[in-house]
Amino acid sequence: MEGPVNIKEILAELDGRFPMDEAVVEALPQGTTFQSVENFGTSAWTITGRVMAIKPDGTEIPYFLKVAYGEHGGIMLRGEFESSKIIYGLMPNFIPEPFGFGRYKVPNPATYFYLSEFVDMDVATAPEPMEFTGRLAEMHKTSQSPTGKFGFHVATCDGKMAHTVEWEESWAVFYRKLLVGVCKLDLETNGPWPELERATEQVATKVIPRLLGPLQAEGRKIKPCIIHGDLWEGNMGINLETGDTLLFDAGSYYAHNEMELGHWRCEFSSVFRSKIYTRHYLRKYPAAEPVGEFDDRNRLYSIKGAINYCAGHPGSILRKTYALFVISRTLPNNG
Repeated sequence: MEGPVNIKEILAELDGRFPMDEAVVEALPQGTTFQSVENFGTSAWTITGRVMAIKPDGTEIPYFLKVAYGEHGGIMLRGEFESSKIIYGLMPNFIPEPFGFGRYKVPNPATYFYLSEFVDMDVATAPEPMEFTGRLAEMHKTSQSPTGKFGFHVATCDGKMAHTVEWEESWAVFYRKLLVGVCKLDLETNGPWPELERATEQVATKVIPRLLGPLQAEGRKIKPCIIHGDLWEGNMGINLETGDTLLFDAGSYYAHNEMELGHWRCEFSSVFRSKIYTRHYLRKYPAAEPVGEFDDRNRLYSIKGAINYCAGHPGSILRKTYALFVISRTLPNNG
């Protein structure tokens, strides 16, 4: 599969124009008429814009449009569309309503789009911990895996990096495949690092079975929950009209709910690194048994986010200062 297209090169070629296509017009809700499109917001991996349309009663309505290029761009936006549909179906006020995903009619370059509700958001203010974590816990609790397993029905992404999401009954097996896949992407992006590769092997073969195996042993069960998949403060906001917290840029899969909190431990997260968010979340959705190993699991889950960040940001200093450090400290105290 081809890699991500360089979005900066695409923007330079567009010279300020927004890349619009008839396929987007056809994806608008029935009865609405396309009026205009303009660039809106910024994104590291896509081009984002605001589409203005006219409803049958003559009033204007905006839509949010995201455009990506190449086969990888299609995977990324289809994953976000499918993720958003599931979250919206559970909690319509927790994510903008998804309206469509598809491919542009122009043959080259291969161009894909995701169309959703436009919501005016405050993305600078930290969410109120009790309210936000309560809504997040509700999403996790009310979700139901269609197969009863961990995984997802289409590929999804964390940033621009694709998840490994084949269905698995064992959470330990699923997470091992997910983490090994991310580490492989990092090696492809940043080059070999023998120490990191050996540490990854140790985590995959020793640490994951030791820490995650007990979650589904001796009669214990954990429920596969839908998670956002890339949840840090950069992928949420506050609806300026209602005051509700909102998620966006989802790359979901059905996981152990505690997996969602792993990103909050990573250095790229600032607001959610405050322990108050984790504490409030655990009041709504208590840690799984063995409870005493929650922090070890949280550290283990954070490795995926840290290495994924390094894979998506070639040359990042985090690869040297954080990823290997976290891996080396993942072993439980009792070995």
